[in-house]
Amino acid sequence: MHYISTRGQAPDLAFGDVLLTGLARDGGLYVPADWPQLSHDDLAALAGLPYPEAAARILAPFMDNIPPDELLAMTKAAYAGFAHGDVVPLRQLTEGPKSHWLMELFHGPTLAFKDVAMQLLGRLFDRELARQGRRVTIVGATSGDTGSAAIEACKDRDAIDIFILYPHGRVTEVQRRQMTTVLSDNVHNIAIEGNFDDCQALVKAAFNDLAFRDEIAMSAVNSINWARVVAQVVYFITAAVALGAPERKVTFAVPTGNFGCVFAGYAAARMGLPIERLIVSTNRNDILYRFFQTGSYRKDQVVATQSPSMDIQVASNFERLLFDLAGRDGATVQGQMDDLAERGGFDVSPAALAQAREIFQSHRVDEAATTQTIGDVYRDSGIIIDPHTAVALRAAQDLDPDGPVITLATAHPAKFPDAVEKACGIRPPLPEHLSDLYQREERFAILPNDLATLRDHIRSLRRT
Repeated sequence: MHYISTRGQAPDLAFGDVLLTGLARDGGLYVPADWPQLSHDDLAALAGLPYPEAAARILAPFMDNIPPDELLAMTKAAYAGFAHGDVVPLRQLTEGPKSHWLMELFHGPTLAFKDVAMQLLGRLFDRELARQGRRVTIVGATSGDTGSAAIEACKDRDAIDIFILYPHGRVTEVQRRQMTTVLSDNVHNIAIEGNFDDCQALVKAAFNDLAFRDEIAMSAVNSINWARVVAQVVYFITAAVALGAPERKVTFAVPTGNFGCVFAGYAAARMGLPIERLIVSTNRNDILYRFFQTGSYRKDQVVATQSPSMDIQVASNFERLLFDLAGRDGATVQGQMDDLAERGGFDVSPAALAQAREIFQSHRVDEAATTQTIGDVYRDSGIIIDPHTAVALRAAQDLDPDGPVITLATAHPAKFPDAVEKACGIRPPLPEHLSDLYQREERFAILPNDLATLRDHIRSLRRT
């Protein structure tokens, strides 16, 4: 399989090179040249398979440079350390024709859905770097959870240096400490004086400085890296099959910031998974909600909320959807991205908006409703959910789609103890392997929102 850039000016690449490249050299994002297809029988055959085996089958067409037995060994190793045997278990909230389920994606080492992709990504990096005899410098931005998952996957690896940018003072203490208490020589945390969009813009600017990018052999673990997204396709497919696909359709409610997770659901649909709706659930930072209502994509101010991983106004992965909505015309996407940078936004055609609405719905949930939903779920079921999960669950409840609904429970409630305690009176404890997190030594730098300063900092610390 070959991959093409959403902006149409970068060379087509095979999977291994897409993995190490991250952002395309024209500033675009890589997507498959063609979507592989899963037939009715292919989907039915996934029923009852252990998660690693299903993952290897689903991912094989995207990673056709990896022998099937080797890919299966990698998926088994990636998910062996998860705290639940099902890796991403489903938990039923309500019964009936409109049954509602939680898909718990937080049983990995850092208690967030990013582990599902990152634990595989680290092994993919190891394989490809060894094959090519290379080393890389990973530079990534996080709104809270990507950073710790990436660090956990990449720490102590000889061929990788990793630098993670996060918005200073805008992640929870648990999220921060999960990153800053990892003292491995190849791990470097950077608190940027700004918001997540500033962090993300710095990373993209560093990638687009081609001389610097080549100098440090820069790579990405954000969901701008296609390998991150494709690993998430698996759990949409396995969850739907568990609830009766391909014989019936399922709706997914997804807490959404950077659009990577919900785009993975869209990819599953393009592969043939029967999905009724993908509910794009936002908090007060609602650029995506506004787009799906109006067809206008325009930046606004970022507002801090109790669901900080969604405090984003520029959703990087949205460009991948725009590419399909534009008939895979890179020049159209380039123009939209230029308008976003120069004028703060753009509009899509009525036909493109109608196409998007065939599978996507969106809903915005405010802070009071988020808090209320956490409390209601605890009182009704005894289940404690985190604020991001609450946003998606409330969106699904308000929209009330037909058929079964799966809400993605993207983080362990213990990562957001203050918000959870406020909502339901219970302060969820950290799992045993993180029980001493508040006592661990921290190490991080605080830098201004400035590309030159960031470049100098990376140069001074990366190993050669």
